[in-house]
Amino acid sequence: MGTLLRVQDLKVSYGKIDAVLGVGLAMEEGSVVSIVGPNGAGKSSLLNALVGSVPSTGAVEYAGRRVDGWLIEERVEHGLCLVPERRELFGDLSVADNLDLGAFRYRGSKDPETARTRDWLLTVFPRLKERLDQKAGTLSGGEQQMLALSRALMSRPRLLLLDEPSLGLAPLIVREIFKVIVSLRDHDMSVLVVEQNARIALESSDYCYVMEGGRFALQGPASELAQDPQVVATYLGTSTVKQGA
Repeated sequence: MGTLLRVQDLKVSYGKIDAVLGVGLAMEEGSVVSIVGPNGAGKSSLLNALVGSVPSTGAVEYAGRRVDGWLIEERVEHGLCLVPERRELFGDLSVADNLDLGAFRYRGSKDPETARTRDWLLTVFPRLKERLDQKAGTLSGGEQQMLALSRALMSRPRLLLLDEPSLGLAPLIVREIFKVIVSLRDHDMSVLVVEQNARIALESSDYCYVMEGGRFALQGPASELAQDPQVVATYLGTSTVKQGA
C-alpha cells in the first residue's frame, strides 16, 4: 500500500480570517483516517480545500499527482468525492433518482459495476430499498445520511471525504453508519473523515489528527491517541476508548 494523499502547507483563508494555517497530512491507500476537533477548528475548510470547493494554497498530491490546481469536476472524475456536512441531497427527487445521480460519472456507459454497487448499497442500507420511490426530503435524518453516503459511493470513489457524518443522529444510527465506513477498506476505498464525536472516530480509524485553531495539535495511530491523557481529558471524558468498532 502506497501513499494515496499527501498535503503540504495547506492554507485556507476567508478574507482576513485564516481558517487553516499551513497543515500537512498523509494517508495510506486502504486506510481510514479521522480529523477530530472542536467547532471552528478548520476541519470542514480543510476537506473543502481538498475537493476544490474553496480557494487554498499549498500542495495537494492525490494518487501521485498534484491536484491543487484541478477543478472540482476533475477531482471527482479521478475518484475524489466529498459528502458535505449538510448532505445536499436533491430533496424533491426520489431516493432512486439520487442514487442514479451519484453514478453520473458513468453516464452513457453499459457498466455492470454500477448496478452491482447499487444492489450492494441497498443490502447495506435496507431502509433505502424500502423507500426508493420516496422523496429524499421526506426521509429521517439518519436515512438522509445513509442516502448521502450511498449517493457518493455510487461514484465508486477511490478516496471518500466525509464531513461530520454523525451530526444530529441517534447513537445507534451513528454506529450503523460508521460500521459501513470501516467496511469500505474491504472495497478498495480509503476514507478521510472529519468528526466531532472523537470517541467513534478513534474507534473507527487507523490514524487520527487532532485539529485546533487551524493547526494539527496532535496526530498518531488512533489506538495510541485514544490513550493519550490530553485527548482523553479534552475529547473523551474520563474513560479511554477500546479500539475496534
